[in-house]
Amino acid sequence: MSAAHEVDRPFCVINADDFYGYDAFQKMSDFLTQRANDQQMALVGFEIGNTLSDFGYVSRGVCEVNDMSHLQSVTERTNIYRKDQDIVYAQDGTETVLSGDTRVFMNFWGFTPKIFEIAQSLFPDFVEKNHDNPKAEFFIPDLPDYMVKQGIANFSVLPTDAKWFGVTYKEDKEEVQQSIHRLIDEGHYPQRLWPEKKVVDESIYLDF
Repeated sequence: MSAAHEVDRPFCVINADDFYGYDAFQKMSDFLTQRANDQQMALVGFEIGNTLSDFGYVSRGVCEVNDMSHLQSVTERTNIYRKDQDIVYAQDGTETVLSGDTRVFMNFWGFTPKIFEIAQSLFPDFVEKNHDNPKAEFFIPDLPDYMVKQGIANFSVLPTDAKWFGVTYKEDKEEVQQSIHRLIDEGHYPQRLWPEKKVVDESIYLDF
């Protein structure tokens, strides 16, 4: 919402501390430049097996998708982890197996500026309900959920086989570093994403 006055075209939203992979960005870029409109937005659906930690359980939003690859609902599942060869989630003392290609969202959304209108219409009610709770959060996924249920827009679930990296546990850090180094060694990314800064003659002054 704080960026609304700067955005006038389709855009994506990501978590700044997550690594989503090249394919995920390519899929979203294609969608935003070719298909996005106020009735058609999107999210990237990761295979759950590509989003787990080896060091403990995680929580993920499991997507229910219809035959047209449109999001129907998102169910938050906590306590997801690997058990032997399976991926399971635990709830009320029961373990349920999830398919390895189950689609989950990792806060990688494709919107148009229409989303700001929806956010601004729902925000006053959020404030009213949470005025005495300073830790309350106005969650982004609540907006697409509202739009789908109200028939305002469809959200395409863009499938990707990209590997998601994130530091859920401190032990994840080394694995994330090694994974990124492997991508560089395999030529998927350059050693430096941006060229080194050139030294500018101090006698030259530029007006910005």
